[in-house]
Amino acid sequence: MDLKSRIESAFPPGRAAGAFFLSIALWGIASGCFQAVMNNFLADVHNFTEYDRGWLEFFREMPGLLLVFMLAALHKAGNWKVMRLGALIACVGVAALMIPSDKIMVVLFIMIWSAGEHLMMPVRQALTMEIAAPGKGGAALGLVTGTINVGTVTGSLLVAGIFFAAVKVIGIADKGTVYNLVWGVIALLTAASFAAMMIPRNADAPVKRPRLYFNWKYRIFYALELFYGARKQIFLTFAPFVLIKVYDFDTALMAALFAVAAGINIFAAPLVGKLTDRIGYRNVMIYDTVILFFVCLLYGYANIWFSHNIALWVVGINFLLDAVLSTTSLATNLYVKDISGNRDELTSTLSTGISINHLIAIIAAPVGGWIWLRYGVGVLFSVAAVMAILNSLCALAVRRPAK
Repeated sequence: MDLKSRIESAFPPGRAAGAFFLSIALWGIASGCFQAVMNNFLADVHNFTEYDRGWLEFFREMPGLLLVFMLAALHKAGNWKVMRLGALIACVGVAALMIPSDKIMVVLFIMIWSAGEHLMMPVRQALTMEIAAPGKGGAALGLVTGTINVGTVTGSLLVAGIFFAAVKVIGIADKGTVYNLVWGVIALLTAASFAAMMIPRNADAPVKRPRLYFNWKYRIFYALELFYGARKQIFLTFAPFVLIKVYDFDTALMAALFAVAAGINIFAAPLVGKLTDRIGYRNVMIYDTVILFFVCLLYGYANIWFSHNIALWVVGINFLLDAVLSTTSLATNLYVKDISGNRDELTSTLSTGISINHLIAIIAAPVGGWIWLRYGVGVLFSVAAVMAILNSLCALAVRRPAK
């Protein structure tokens, strides 16, 4: 079955799926460029240390913590409108990175980008499940994740191509100029994603989303998000920095690695979605964190257990496996959808979950930087392994879904 047939199978006609997929593909390219270039930009242009990187993540994730309040202020806006606003805010943030700035202003601009990015997260997930065909929620989420990864591959390769052409072919010596070129490209792509979201003008249904929403029936979901936020933050913040600082991966190599990871997820994400529909979200959540335990250990101790050349391959493959595991978060979204009462409750609950996992994430980032600085990278990822075990215990408490 080709991609068009899979999309038509997962999404009934007349629900603006075409505009939706176009917008997230463009966003995926922009996000892929940003992910591929940010860590090297911080190290090359602004001389961020591991400790600085941890504190940056504290502020970068702050919009995620405040997401529940941002969506509360937008409680009358439908999901499409919130997505448009998020893309617009992200565009402003990345365009501002072209302005010569000190570390404080760079952190501020990245926070603005992050605010737009986080606004889009829960509504994109909710909108995907809302327009999906009955019983196809996992497949729909997998297709959306795969589409974003198509964009991420393109964005990562685009960054690698820009740096190769600018530095090797044209001979631009100032890296700041090359980074500004990348920021400009990302701003244009984000603006194009915003424009694609303007196509379905009347797609939003009437909204009755509560301003703030907490419910005891979601207590396991809240716990899952708490532990997920801690171990996710360690990976997002420090896994790329391990490759850069410990194994000397340069910008082009990191961009290529992000591209390969996203390329694998083009096919892995739909398969994970189908697998989740087949074996159930509970099993996927359990198996995911069991595998993650060993991924943590390899990140932390590969340079001790193996020779340098072998360790390079181990951490590279580990990074790719880590990327595949990240797609299994769709299982938690399906769990929430299964126990939620309606569409608006689903969106509000997903946003609350994101805020909860960011509550621990903004603590984990600076504390993780301090642990790395004081005790070493092995101890840092040992803590992440413990978080993976706790995540598994929470997943075991989830009731088996009714067949």
